[in-house]
Amino acid sequence: MLLSQKIKPISYLKANAAKVAEDLKANGAPYLITQNGEAAMIVQSVQEYEQTQETLAMLKMIAQSEKDIEQGNVVSVDEAFSKLRKHRELK
Repeated sequence: MLLSQKIKPISYLKANAAKVAEDLKANGAPYLITQNGEAAMIVQSVQEYEQTQETLAMLKMIAQSEKDIEQGNVVSVDEAFSKLRKHRELK
């Protein structure tokens, strides 16, 4: 995804919002919107936004898992399965 292919001034977005929305839905590539010649915002589809949020959530879980491992907050596979079996028996 190259943002350089879809750099548009804010005036373009104002004049072509429906066209931009259709393009985002069809192609998914975000737009870099400029204001006074400087990058001001990224406009992206809902699907791309949701995918980005899911990816960030997964990366946060991985980072937390690595932190747990470093701090010794882990159990062996055997212990984990033993706890799962006991939990299932209680139900």
